[in-house]
Amino acid sequence: MSRKDARPSLLRSTSVVGGNTLASRILGFLRDVVFARAFGAGTGMDVFVVAFQIPNFLRRLFAEGAFSQAFVPVLSEYQSTRSEAEVRELIDRVTGTLGAILVALTALGIVIAPVLILVFAPGFAQEPEKHALASDMLRLTFPYLLFISLTALAGAILNTWGRFGVPAFTPVLLNLVLISAALWLAPHFDEPIMALAVGVFVAGLVQLAFQLPFLRRLHLLPRPRWGWRHPGVNKILNLMLPAIIGSSVAQINIIIDRIIASFLVTGSISWLYYSDRLLEFPLGIFAIALSTVILPGLSRKHAEKSPDEFSATLDWALRLVILIAVPAAVALFVLAGPLVATLFNYGEFAVPGNAEMTRLSVMAYAVGLVAFTLVKVLAPGYFARQDTRTPVKISIVSLLANIVLNVAIVVPMMRAGIAGAHAGLALATGMAAVLNAGLLFRGLRRDGVYRPLGGWGKLALQSLLANVSMALLLVWLAGGLDAWLAADALGRAGRLAVCVIAGLGVYLLALLAAGLRPADLRPVHAAP
Repeated sequence: MSRKDARPSLLRSTSVVGGNTLASRILGFLRDVVFARAFGAGTGMDVFVVAFQIPNFLRRLFAEGAFSQAFVPVLSEYQSTRSEAEVRELIDRVTGTLGAILVALTALGIVIAPVLILVFAPGFAQEPEKHALASDMLRLTFPYLLFISLTALAGAILNTWGRFGVPAFTPVLLNLVLISAALWLAPHFDEPIMALAVGVFVAGLVQLAFQLPFLRRLHLLPRPRWGWRHPGVNKILNLMLPAIIGSSVAQINIIIDRIIASFLVTGSISWLYYSDRLLEFPLGIFAIALSTVILPGLSRKHAEKSPDEFSATLDWALRLVILIAVPAAVALFVLAGPLVATLFNYGEFAVPGNAEMTRLSVMAYAVGLVAFTLVKVLAPGYFARQDTRTPVKISIVSLLANIVLNVAIVVPMMRAGIAGAHAGLALATGMAAVLNAGLLFRGLRRDGVYRPLGGWGKLALQSLLANVSMALLLVWLAGGLDAWLAADALGRAGRLAVCVIAGLGVYLLALLAAGLRPADLRPVHAAP
């Protein structure tokens, strides 16, 4: 395949991943609507969020974080430069080594579950029943780390071979299982929220089993073998160690937020959870999809010593960020109240104050949405070159900034008893992401890895015009939160649909009026 032919496949692959992720996110919203209606934002939901957060945190470190960032570049290098037998041996050795480590880690996590709860939610220690329930739930949710990490390994292999759709669809199964647990399993438990912990365990198994047949079709189904001394495994481990720190920063920021939130009023953890779910919708559909697609491509371009193509791919990805992530952030900020009211404000959640508190943290997270997206796009520019140390240093700076911002913003609010202190946590996390993205961008420019192609000034003006036009329309259409809360479910949904369709329409028309054309979204050729 020629380089010219390969480039448009980036857009197609991103569309495939984004489309499958869209299905997952829609089901994720349905899942959270079910959660909000069935469990509200009280003690049970607070406990489940923490019990699911711990294996999820470790999963993002070992699976989607450090492991994928280290494994994909090395696997791409083997695919480009080694024999088929060597590639298969690498996969077998990595699977055996990772699997053994995960089994040991999972067993340890189950044994020390009460201690982990104290670490991740120390505020629960003040309520023994809350701590005991969280510990019991964690013993059920912790094995999810083992299953989903092996699922991520399978997904990384499929992505490297260009099979992006299957890994992108897999999270749909998690949402289906959890929805089923909430609707049909929960009524059979003395403590209904425990059904969600069982659902997490089952979902991990289902997701892993789903991907195995697709690996078999590629003749890449692993035969796990211990490989601590294998050179490829050693290379991955050496890349992982610093990458664990780098990829964990966003998750550590969330953990810090939840630790502080555990000392705030009951409901604060749940408000942040529901807000984070709204943030994850555009991040999952676009940012993670784009990052997933460009990492194998960038890794191959680095292995093939094609710096111009490497830079051009980053340039294309950054242009998409401007055109998609910026309007998503604007819309999320303006429509925070309508989204919360329409999606969550039913059943147990419809307690006075829940919608308003969640709206505040959604708006705060929206401030950092573009930065969160940029981090997902810029970090592969380092990982693809097997440079994990630079992002680590930047991530540490970002983490320290988040801690300082939490102290500066939230602690005074807590002491003064100001409502909405949890939103300060979200704002601090977003501001730290801005710093993270800025430092990543500066490093790529300073080292000459990324060299912007022409047309950025024109694109900035087009984006500004379109976003201002959309924001003005949405502010006019949205109105105040009270009117949304007073409407019935059908009325809210209809009005929100009008806002979304009208806002998107005005945005696209404004871009067209400013001179942007669909052909401009295709990857740009690097200068010869």
